[in-house]
Amino acid sequence: MSYADQTLTCRECSQEFVWTSGEQEFYASRGLVHPPSRCPSCRRARKASASSEGTGGYDRATRQMYTAVCDNCGKTATVPFQPTSGKPVYCSDCFEQVRASRGAGPGRRGDAGLETRY
Repeated sequence: MSYADQTLTCRECSQEFVWTSGEQEFYASRGLVHPPSRCPSCRRARKASASSEGTGGYDRATRQMYTAVCDNCGKTATVPFQPTSGKPVYCSDCFEQVRASRGAGPGRRGDAGLETRY
């Protein structure tokens, strides 16, 4: 496929910028179908801002954490879900022990039915 340079308008600063044929080819090789909406300067500024904020470039809400008591050892645990009655909550150490006893090592998907508990 043949690409031709295109002039686009940045949605941040409203300045025109050229989306080169080489950039279009790069986008297509990665399966990206939408042209960039920000000029290179605004993209750099956004990346720099995101990395300094620790968000990795995504506008993500802060995850709410909940305090619970480990059903195995009684230690206080902080978990990323609302504990409900009838389901055990484990601290990180006990969760790893329970996971190992069920035959699912770290990174394996053999823990069907066992939710991640921190």
